[in-house]
Amino acid sequence: MARKLKLTRPELKRQREALARFERYLPMLKLKQQQLQLTVREVAAKRRAADDAARAARRTFHAYRNVLADRAGVHVEAVARPQEIRTATANIAGVTVPVFEGVVFPQPRYSLFATPAWVDRALADLRDVNRRQAELDVLRQQYDRLHRELTKIIQRVNLFEKVKIPTARENIRRIRIHLGDEMTAAVGRAKIAKGKITEADSAADRRPSAPPTEAATVATEEEPAGS
Repeated sequence: MARKLKLTRPELKRQREALARFERYLPMLKLKQQQLQLTVREVAAKRRAADDAARAARRTFHAYRNVLADRAGVHVEAVARPQEIRTATANIAGVTVPVFEGVVFPQPRYSLFATPAWVDRALADLRDVNRRQAELDVLRQQYDRLHRELTKIIQRVNLFEKVKIPTARENIRRIRIHLGDEMTAAVGRAKIAKGKITEADSAADRRPSAPPTEAATVATEEEPAGS
């Protein structure tokens, strides 16, 4: 439920302070939005490049698909599966994201003489596929986190530009008009009151003075005899 606007001087002060705060914070939000937009574009480009590299690696490995049935005592897919995907964290435009560092594969255990020649090549190519896929997955996580943060920042910028700041300015305008009307009305009432007082004073000045009393007249008549 929206808070009812109070048309008072304290509320005017509060609205002015809020407006100043919004206008001070908005440029910082816009700067962060620009940084995130640039970073999102960069990560998107890296993600596309990693996706292309992963597709190319899969095409290279596709030639071995048919011969994988002949395991020759070696489970190539199991040995090529990442044992550990190493990542670090970094702060990009104020957002904590994972950064790909590398992949650890299990140590293969098979005889070089007892296995077909294609095993080594197939293992290397399949590991390359898995490594590139792991890197692509990390870049996707980076992109998702950055894009979510960018969406939040855009929403905040729109909130400040289209709601908070216009509302504060409109509230200030309404309060100032109301206070101005009150002041005008107060001045009008003061003039009316002053006019009434002036009129009353003028009427008192025009009122005739009372005739002298009998005692005052006798005293006036007897004064020469006593002197």
